[in-house]
Amino acid sequence: MKMSEQPAILLIYTGGTIGMMKDFETGALKAFNFSKLLQKIPELKQLDCRIETISFENPIDSSNMNPQKWVKIATIIENNYHDFDGFVVLHGSDTMSYSASALSFMLENLAKPVVFTGSQLPIGDLRTDAKENLITAIQIASLQHKNKPVINEVCLYFEYKLYRGNRTTKINAEHFNAFASPNYPPLAESGVHLKINNDLMLPKNGSKKIIFHKELDDNVVIVKMFPGINESVLSAILQIPNLKGMVLETYGSGNAPTDEWLILALKKAIKSGLHVVNVTQCSGGSVSMGQYETSTSLKKIGVISGKDSTTEAAISKLMYLLGQQVAPNVFKTIYETSIRGELS
Repeated sequence: MKMSEQPAILLIYTGGTIGMMKDFETGALKAFNFSKLLQKIPELKQLDCRIETISFENPIDSSNMNPQKWVKIATIIENNYHDFDGFVVLHGSDTMSYSASALSFMLENLAKPVVFTGSQLPIGDLRTDAKENLITAIQIASLQHKNKPVINEVCLYFEYKLYRGNRTTKINAEHFNAFASPNYPPLAESGVHLKINNDLMLPKNGSKKIIFHKELDDNVVIVKMFPGINESVLSAILQIPNLKGMVLETYGSGNAPTDEWLILALKKAIKSGLHVVNVTQCSGGSVSMGQYETSTSLKKIGVISGKDSTTEAAISKLMYLLGQQVAPNVFKTIYETSIRGELS
């Protein structure tokens, strides 16, 4: 159990720019030794919390993130869940929204904060955003009210904003404000004061015990609609052995071409057990099948509405529900229900 009254925060380093230091002799980037964190960022001593660190043995570039590594992050949290009040996951920004979405589904009845953060520049750079992101992420993870964590969900903190993790998407490769949450407002904003929007948080789940779900099924695919998508390409995708789920990125509010071959191919695939989820290619807004004629047939053949989910949340939710072996007759209903605040 915890040793002191101070909140205890576990920092989990998976890899990514934030954990890199520049060798000023050679200019090369090398992984930073997190056990020396307080020496490098003495400001952390001003935070009223105890910080411990744990690193992946071989830190990875976030382009190499995958479901097995998500299980690894979840397992680290599981093994340390009762000894810490909050968790900060340091992660490369490229796939951070996918990981934050996946972890939100994997941690059921979460009663503590899990805050993902990273940076666009290494921690040792003169103009780095790493320090601010790291310090504030730790501060947010340590927030308590009457000895209980203020936040009890998987979040993502970047450039002065705390977002619900499964609502985020990376929008910029070179600006410090790399992330957006197009369909849900920030849970907190950091300025002169830290402003927490309590009414936007997931409701506290009472005394339910946390469940760590580690079964994810990656027999899934994302297909983006474009003018000129043809029958042979779609047929080849639909014939992938063991394919169980597809996220279809459609136009606008969920529209797709009305070509007969397209509807027939999807209808046949759905009949034979493929789960097809419709999300919009637009950065904001929601799928509303049946609003236009171009989406009515999709609705008729049983395509699942991803509503206002991001693609990142849609694909990780698909892997999670397939891993749970949800019965086919209720899959659509469960998918179209918000289970971790991922859709409105």
